[in-house]
Amino acid sequence: MLGIVITGHGHFASGLLQAVEQVVGRQPQCCAVDFPEGISTQQLLVLLQAACTACDSGEGVIILSDLLGGSPFRQAAQLAIANPCYEVITGTNMQLAVEMMLDREDITLETFRDMALECGRRGLTSLWHEQQKRRYDSPNLDGI
Repeated sequence: MLGIVITGHGHFASGLLQAVEQVVGRQPQCCAVDFPEGISTQQLLVLLQAACTACDSGEGVIILSDLLGGSPFRQAAQLAIANPCYEVITGTNMQLAVEMMLDREDITLETFRDMALECGRRGLTSLWHEQQKRRYDSPNLDGI
C-alpha cells in the first residue's frame, strides 16, 4: 500500500486528514504535517522526511500538498527529487483525498498520480454545473 503524507499551511494537513477519516475511517500509513507560523522551512523538511519514512512500507509515498509553489510544496518537491519512490501532488482537495485513500492499494505511484488529478478535477465544480448535468440525465434533482 502506498503511504500518504498530507502537508500544507497552517493546520490544513491535520484538518484535512481529520475530515477524511471522519468520512472513510482511520487510515493506515497516513499522516499529516502542518506548517504553522513560527517553524522554518528547514524544520518542515525534517518533519516531512520523518513522516515519509514512517508511512513508507516500501511501495512509495504520495505527498499531498495544498498550494503549488508554497513552502510545503517546495519542501516536498525536494524530497521527491531526491527519492524516486515519492510523488508530490498539489492543489489537494477533499474529493481527491477521500477517493484516493480508498484506491491506494496495489497501484503504482504513477497510476495514483494520474487518478488523483482526475479525482481533484471531478471534485471542483459548482451547483449550477451539477444541475445542468443532471437536467439532461434526469429531471429529478433530489440527488444534489
